[in-house]
This record gives sequence, C-alpha cells and structure tokens, in this order.
Amino acid sequence: MGDNRTIIKGATIVGGSTEDIAIANGIIVERASEITPGAGDTVINAAGLVAAPAFVDVHVHLREPGFGYKERIATGTAAAARGGYSTVCSMPNLNPVPDTVETLGVQLDIIRRDAKIEVLPYAAITIGRKGEELVDIAALQDKVCAFSDDGSGVQHDAMMERAMAEAAKHDALIAAHCEVEELLRGGYIHDGEYARKHGHKGICSESEWEQVRRDIEIAEKLGCRYHVCHISTKETVELVRQAKARGAKVTCETGPHYLIFTDMDLEEDARWKMNPPLRSAEDRAALIEGIKDGTIDMIATDHAPHTVEEKSRGLKDSAMGVVGLETAFAALNTHLVRKGVITLERLVELMSINPRRVFRIEGGIEVGNRADIVLLDVERQWRVDSTKFLSMGKISMFDGREMVGDVAMTIHRGNVVYDNNTKQY
Repeated sequence: MGDNRTIIKGATIVGGSTEDIAIANGIIVERASEITPGAGDTVINAAGLVAAPAFVDVHVHLREPGFGYKERIATGTAAAARGGYSTVCSMPNLNPVPDTVETLGVQLDIIRRDAKIEVLPYAAITIGRKGEELVDIAALQDKVCAFSDDGSGVQHDAMMERAMAEAAKHDALIAAHCEVEELLRGGYIHDGEYARKHGHKGICSESEWEQVRRDIEIAEKLGCRYHVCHISTKETVELVRQAKARGAKVTCETGPHYLIFTDMDLEEDARWKMNPPLRSAEDRAALIEGIKDGTIDMIATDHAPHTVEEKSRGLKDSAMGVVGLETAFAALNTHLVRKGVITLERLVELMSINPRRVFRIEGGIEVGNRADIVLLDVERQWRVDSTKFLSMGKISMFDGREMVGDVAMTIHRGNVVYDNNTKQY
C-alpha cells in the first residue's frame, strides 16, 4: 500500500456523526469531518451509508476439510464478506477433526490458501469429538479461537470438569453445544404445539438447559471462561442471566432465526430444520428480552450448509442446519431494528463489538484499530434469492422474503473484500 491511503468519504458512523475515515497499511489512521485525499489515495464514496465495525460470526460451519461438497472455505468466506463479516470462527465438526496440532494444520493450510477474510478455527474439546479423551489444550490454545465439540454436547460431567480446569489454567475459552443426548428421544423439531399437531417427535427444552446448568456450575467453580452456543430456550436465558449477576465468566450467543421465528412458523420443509430447533413464542420473547438487557452477548448465524438433496427429505429425515451469512444483517435489521425492538447501535454491538471483545478479535472503527469496516445501506429494499448466494448452501428460510437494509461494502485489513455495486469479492 505504501504511503497511499484509502479514504471513506461521508459515512455516518453508527450512532454518531458523519465523518471521513482514512486507512493506511490496513489500519485506521484518521477520522475527521473532512479529510482531503492525496494524489495517490483511493476514495470510497459512502454518502448515505452507515459505517460500523465489520461483523464477526463466532459460529460458522465452513465444512472443509472433509465435507467440501457442502461448502468450502473459499465459498463460505465469500458469503461471509457478502454478509458484512470480516472474521468468522469455524466449527470443528470436520474430517479430520481439529483435535491435535497436526489435524488442525490441515484446515489452517486451506484457510491460508482460500479464505477471503479472517478465519479463526475452533479446536475440539475431546479427541474426535467423542467425549472420551481431552485434547492437549496447552498445545492448541494459541492457534484457535476457542474449544468446542459443537454438534454434540460433552456428556460426562467429569470430562467437562477436566476440560474447564485445563482451559482455566491457560485462560482458554470453552464454547459448548449443550445437549443431553438421553433426553433427545429421537426428536428433530421442538417439543411443542407444531410437533403435536403434525405428529412429529419433539426435542424438549430441558435437553439444552439442563446441560447449560451443569456447565455453569463447573465453570463458576473453576473460574473458566465459558460460552454457550446457539441458545434457544427461556430457561437458558435465565440461567445465564443469574450466572452473570453472580459474576461468572459466562457469555452466550443466539441465532437470527430464534429471534424472528417460532415453531409455529414451521412448514413441512427442511428449510426450517436446525439444532437446536425453533422453539415457542415464549422462548422467543425471552431471547428478545435477553438481547435487550445484555444477557445475550452476541448473535451468531450457525451457518450450516448442506446439499439440496440432504435438505429435501422433509422435516423428519433431512439434515439439520440452515444457512445465514448472507441474510443475517438484513433479516435482523428488518425484523428487530425497523420494528423498534432494538437500535441499530445495539445490533452492531451484538454482531461485531461483543464478539470481538469476548473472543479477543482485533478490528473496529476507531483510530488505531485494524480497518475491519462494514458500510451499511440501511434503507435498501431487496428480495432474497438463494440461487444468487455465494455460499454453496442454497436452502434458506428467508428465500423470497422482502428485506430492508443490506451490506454495501465489507473492508478487511483495509482491503475491499465485498462491494455490492460491482459484486466484487
């Protein structure tokens, strides 16, 4: 880049005034009401756009290595850039599972080669994600964002206690998919009104919150940093709220879909099938209260692409998982911000500022920050067309829906990684 700068002209800083932003060597070097470009500077006209710290998704399935027919790091990170994300954290249900420095290295090589944005991998908590043998946390902790057996809960109390004791020694973060397997009983959607009306087997809420309660107790006892993945029940919200009030090092995330839909929005279509499932209106109300009062720290998509064939077998037999990177901001802006549930500033905290803080990720919009910036067109009206997704996952519950608000540009380390005008990525 040399001495040449990139100047973002006339953006409205989220929650603030209209300013110019100067970037040099990947860093924000100046913010002022007027910055005069030099001869070699690149100018980005951001008049009418809102500038915010680029989003961070701490829960994304990029599927490589092992399942590249569902998604690849190249396609998943292009989709993330389209959605305004400069950093994603990749989940460990892969082949090979990232449970040693060597197996993690397989994924890191693909990231180095193909990623369009920053990808921070998780390591597994247990070898093979089988819940039987602890990984070497000391050897892995400086190479990963956190430790998770995502896709399955750690079933044995003693194993989770060992993991948290070791994590606490190294100030590592344990991020848990909470699910008591013996309570699942063959269920595949929420154990609620829709399941009863349509003859489906339900997943009870207790299968989630019972393990959250166990984990919080262990984390508090050991002083471990503990993050609960994709919470979906009112009981989980209350458990986290109480733990925070006691000063525990507990954080959590929920997904856009849990804040927008309930089990009564389900159709006999696997676009609506994910784990944990969409739950009741009461659960959704508790989640919304949780994002409003700070109990829920962040929103993560749990982007989990599958092939069309894997998602075409109906609610009972299709694979669990939805795609979300390219629709998250628009859906949340449409359904929460524009309806007055939360402010745009709060949404940016949930999608960018808080995940950076909890997962210790660089980037922002202040002078001296790494230049990870998203420019938002909060008034743009558009219709979701999943055939145009950059992700290989084309099955979306938002397909065909009208949205208000979109990503105009994503900048990572000072470089434009997505431009909605040119469709550059």
